[in-house]
Amino acid sequence: MHAPVLVLNLNYVPLNICNVRRAVILVGKGKAELLENHRGQLRTVSSLVDVPSIIRLVYLVKKPFLPRKLSKKEVFLRDKFTCQYCGKKVPDLTLDHVVPRRQHGSHTWENVVAACNRCNLRKAGRTPAEANMLLKTVPRAPDPNPYLILQNRTLLDEWLPYVPWSVRE
Repeated sequence: MHAPVLVLNLNYVPLNICNVRRAVILVGKGKAELLENHRGQLRTVSSLVDVPSIIRLVYLVKKPFLPRKLSKKEVFLRDKFTCQYCGKKVPDLTLDHVVPRRQHGSHTWENVVAACNRCNLRKAGRTPAEANMLLKTVPRAPDPNPYLILQNRTLLDEWLPYVPWSVRE
C-alpha cells in the first residue's frame, strides 16, 4: 500500500508521486485512470482492484513551476561543473560573485558563477573587467524545471516511457 505510484497530468507530464492507497482512491472516484499495472491485484471486501504503478488524471492541473533556488549545487549544475573564466572542469570549484559583494554585488543568479580556485584567487575582489578576465557565458537564472519531483528519486522501470531523458541522467 505504500509503494510509489507516478501521477501524470492530463497531458502526460509527471505531476506527483503518491502511494498505492491514494492512487486506488483517485481511480475509484473517477478522477484518474490506470495506465500501468505491474504489481498484480489488491483484494478488497467485495472485489479485486488492480494495483497501479502509473495513473493519469482525467483533468488538467495547472501547476506553476517553481523557480530554482540559488545554491552552490544548482550553480554548478547550471555551469556544467566548469570554471566560467578558464573553461576547465576541475574538482575544486567555488562560487564567485561577478560583481564582488564588497562592491555591493548581489547574491543572485545573474551575479554568481562557478570558478576554480585559481581563477577565483586571481580575480580576487575585483570585477572581471578590472581583473582582465572574461566570462565564458553570461550568467542567468535557469528555467524552472517541471520534472523537479523526479530528481534524486529511484525511477521504476515502468515509469521510464513517461519520463524525459534529461531527468534519467
